[in-house]
Amino acid sequence: MSLETLTSKYIDSAEFVLKTMQQNPTPVSIDSAAVNNLISYVYDYLADAKYYKASGKLETSLTSIAYCEGLLDALRLLGAVTFEWPTRKMQTEK
Repeated sequence: MSLETLTSKYIDSAEFVLKTMQQNPTPVSIDSAAVNNLISYVYDYLADAKYYKASGKLETSLTSIAYCEGLLDALRLLGAVTFEWPTRKMQTEK
């Protein structure tokens, strides 16, 4: 599947969800079991990204790591986890 086709597929899916989703009344509560479940998805998407990168499927790897980052951002925005994305300087100091 081409990168353009893959990108279009994910854009179409996101647009569909945004058109059909219903927002729940706030405040939404989230328990530690739900947070742990989401964190397990984060690890799964990271593992998938590494696997697909090693297999030469870079488009799929990029998609997987984007999901991973999206879930991490969602967890942070919900206040369930605390972290900062590394800056370029932090990455070069590794």
